[in-house]
Amino acid sequence: MTMAATEIEALIKAALPDALVEITDLAGDGDHYAARVASASFAGKSRVAQHKLVYEALGGRMGGALHALQLTTAVPT
Repeated sequence: MTMAATEIEALIKAALPDALVEITDLAGDGDHYAARVASASFAGKSRVAQHKLVYEALGGRMGGALHALQLTTAVPT
């Protein structure tokens, strides 16, 4: 079972509507992705808290439908 990049982006944007999301398929297999997510909701939060917001947006799909996600988060400038 794999996830499409568009599905990952849609889930993140549903939870963080202001997010700027860039998804890259690292292996071309629909199973290993890199995501860059910038959102004003990350302001004042630690990197761990920012990543937790993104993982929560994925609704438990990490380790299942989504095997690997290299995550970079930022506050928009």
